[in-house]
Amino acid sequence: MPIAPDPAVLYPHVAACGSLAEALQAEAEGSLDAVLVTSPSSAPLLHATVASLLPHRAPLQISAWMHERRWSIRGEEPFQNMPLIDGETNDLAEVAKAVRMWHDGAALNDIRRAAPFVHLTGRFEVPDHDPACLTESEWQSMRQEADELAYAWQEAYQALIEAAHAQPTLRSLYPFTSHWALRFSTTTRPRLTVVGPCLMANSDGTYGVGKGFISQDLGQFATAHEAVALAVRHLPSGLGPTTLGG
Repeated sequence: MPIAPDPAVLYPHVAACGSLAEALQAEAEGSLDAVLVTSPSSAPLLHATVASLLPHRAPLQISAWMHERRWSIRGEEPFQNMPLIDGETNDLAEVAKAVRMWHDGAALNDIRRAAPFVHLTGRFEVPDHDPACLTESEWQSMRQEADELAYAWQEAYQALIEAAHAQPTLRSLYPFTSHWALRFSTTTRPRLTVVGPCLMANSDGTYGVGKGFISQDLGQFATAHEAVALAVRHLPSGLGPTTLGG
């Protein structure tokens, strides 16, 4: 693994300001004067955070890359610690725009319009932590992620996600993935309660269903709809509405 250069060499303008927080203030040309942007004493040139006026937004995280001049952002909701926005850019002034709008509570779409490097994850904000809305938000993010994938088996994986979403019983459960295996929970994050089989899209275009994690002991199928139909039949009876997993 190559040795990371000294951050002061990679980011001399940030080093001149003393911290990434101060560099963001300088790039903002006054628009962040009333906003508290902080950097940790342990790595002041590489990290910064800014809180939001909205209590249902966690502080925006800004991080500098170690091996090339670039910055990443991540803005989460604090109940599940799942990202609402992320993105990467080599333009610190664009980061400063996103910082200001996240702090001010601007709508997610407006942040994206103001700073086009910002990527919307598909999740929407659920200030009251309604479990049905959190479940819908997670499905929306999962469907968008499947659509954006660039892997060779992207079409098969997307077909699996769409077939599962089309089933009302599965759509009412909270979806999550581990190693690209689709699973379901009767509770939202942060504490999942796994229920039912595990579904997988295989590299050869088939679909597997299994009782356990990354298992296909219940069978392999030529179509996503067949696999999903079997998964539905193996769900326990009497499942109620999804509840909060906290």
